[in-house]
Amino acid sequence: MAYLCVNIDHIATLRQARREEEPDPLEAARLVEKAGAHGITVHLREDRRHIQDRDVVGLRKTIKTKLNLEMAATDFMVKFALKIRPDQVTLVPEKRQELTTEGGLSLKSTPGRFEKAIHLLQSKGIPVSLFIDPSSQVIQLSARLGAAFIELHTGRYSRAFRLRGNVRKEFQALAAGARLAQSLGLKVHAGHGLTYQNVKPVAVLPEIEDLNIGHNIIARASMVGLERAVKEMLNILKSVSTQFVH
Repeated sequence: MAYLCVNIDHIATLRQARREEEPDPLEAARLVEKAGAHGITVHLREDRRHIQDRDVVGLRKTIKTKLNLEMAATDFMVKFALKIRPDQVTLVPEKRQELTTEGGLSLKSTPGRFEKAIHLLQSKGIPVSLFIDPSSQVIQLSARLGAAFIELHTGRYSRAFRLRGNVRKEFQALAAGARLAQSLGLKVHAGHGLTYQNVKPVAVLPEIEDLNIGHNIIARASMVGLERAVKEMLNILKSVSTQFVH
């Protein structure tokens, strides 16, 4: 069964809408762990639109599972991560005007910048994942840059599923990318746009170890509560693991 890391950014989005103290991402993380999730993911954006520095500091002190810090590959963020020491860093692209991350990293434009960040973090015992599209060239470059993990961007697959596009084509790209990455010694995660409805095919891919899912779980939680929403996703992942042999 693929492990489930829950992205709690949008708990902070709701809090920041009124600049109040609630809902508290730390309390959300506690409930997510209580429900059985395997990790907590947060994205500390440059514009601090949701998660704040203090949230990451508090999470590092309190969570009992894995803390996956998504961040841009900037000098400031690398220094911050070295101070906080999350269990994993995921380097992601970031644009101020975007509503959510729109695609994978453009590694080919400035490979030296990513190689430097990877080296600095991993030399201090913080494994690095690169959030990338399932392109063979980008996957091969990720391996050459020395990353421990990649996270395959599932946005195009999720969009095709939602809009009834060519789901088979997008899924095959993910499957081929996962196989290639594993053959190169990379550990494979996946995420972005995954939902209760579309997660099963991705979860069954034997190379994928972690799934990062946020918005859909938080949206469901607004209706049924956070613990139940997480448990419902975990039950889907468990049902997949009993149907298929990895």
